[in-house]
Amino acid sequence: MVAEMRRRGRPKAFNGPQTQNTIQALDRALDVLDALSAPEGMTLSELAGKLGQSAATMHRVLATLERREFVEISPDRQVWYIGPEAYRLGSAFLRRTNVVERSRPIMRELMLETGETSNLGIEKDGNVLFISQVETHESIRAFFPPGTLSPLHASGIGKALLSTYDDDRLATLFRKKELERFTENTMRSFEQLREELQKTRDRGYSFDDEERTKGMRCVAAPILNVHGEAIAGISISGPKHRLQDADIHRIGERVRSAAAMVSRRLGAP
Repeated sequence: MVAEMRRRGRPKAFNGPQTQNTIQALDRALDVLDALSAPEGMTLSELAGKLGQSAATMHRVLATLERREFVEISPDRQVWYIGPEAYRLGSAFLRRTNVVERSRPIMRELMLETGETSNLGIEKDGNVLFISQVETHESIRAFFPPGTLSPLHASGIGKALLSTYDDDRLATLFRKKELERFTENTMRSFEQLREELQKTRDRGYSFDDEERTKGMRCVAAPILNVHGEAIAGISISGPKHRLQDADIHRIGERVRSAAAMVSRRLGAP
């Protein structure tokens, strides 16, 4: 196939508009990897239906990716999952910065002190991307595995990061955008969000009070780099019956202190 493509000379796409300069097969393979990022995996028919492709086409893509260990199939040959090679390459993203390495010991301490799950997240395309987690040993706990996305306005880490943005940046993100509702506590408007962010600045930590998931709370604070810029957020999250009103300020101060410790390790002023 490679030799045949070379004999054809220059691809037509290079002579056309820039929007055509893509490789369809590669696009399709990346769509498959994106779809399989869900922890429960997908069957061949589910994947074909989700991506609007034939089962035969999807099977060819999966077979190619499986050969390179980017995907793998369950022992019963029914469900496809992300493979170890995809994880290895994805981990290169985390190695670009030492924020995960610097945060991990402090996240572990935070989990042990509070008894709740500790999370680390960054901003990506208007969402929080969770990149690390230290889980509590409690049977009922928050679960945000690395790779999970959550809207900025309905997340403890999201609001911690947003609290460092100036008005112009906030307006660009939200003024003409309807805030998606998840529970009755989700921020309803840009003005309500601005008021909440000011409270976050005043106290030094954010508070997600069942705004994304009913029954779950989260307390977070921003992590700064050597330039004083927020590059990540650290949080603890857990069920409301354990994160009660009387405990929020104490936990918030502990989370704020943890964020400051990581920031100092990154050279923040």
